[in-house]
Amino acid sequence: MNEIGFLLAVGVSVFALVDPVGALPFFVSLTEGFPDADRRIVLGRAVLVLGSILGIFALVGRFLFAAFGFTLAAFEIAGGIILFLVAVEMLTGGTRSTKMTDAEREEALARRDEISVVPLGIPLLAGPGAISTVMIYEGNAGGDVFEIVAVFAAIAATTVATWLILGYGQRILRVIGRVGVMALTRVMGLLLAAVAVQFVINGLVSIVPLL
Repeated sequence: MNEIGFLLAVGVSVFALVDPVGALPFFVSLTEGFPDADRRIVLGRAVLVLGSILGIFALVGRFLFAAFGFTLAAFEIAGGIILFLVAVEMLTGGTRSTKMTDAEREEALARRDEISVVPLGIPLLAGPGAISTVMIYEGNAGGDVFEIVAVFAAIAATTVATWLILGYGQRILRVIGRVGVMALTRVMGLLLAAVAVQFVINGLVSIVPLL
């Protein structure tokens, strides 16, 4: 894969998994009635959690592989399956189980001072799919400086894009409506399904000689 192709692949993958467009309705509903200043504080903390969590797991991912004794190929297959399940839910319009449950949403409404961390930061934005994806890309990078930088650039770009999209969430919803959000989510789900299948293929190809 050439450098531009890799950069686009990792960028689209991380953005699709964080899915700030799909998170818009949740963010708007959870912060409904908040003063603008409080909404900005909640948003700032949520994106800080997002960037920090993905950055930390990208940094320590390869060490976790060594510590727990599993191979990158095994993690690629497991991660690909998780991503595919997320993609299917995005394509069918279901509520993603890897994101936020009804019980978590009710708890967030009752504890508004904490929603910037849970469930907005984790797991609504930085969910297991996004975490496993940055770990896989970083693990595959090896010593390639460009690929390592590209992973962190994708995390930073997605974090900034999330801050902008959620920051203008109410305006965006008024323009594109919930139907527009659903359409964009389905497009992202299709792209994510392709990434998930590729992860599984890469993992299988890696273990074939060992069989």
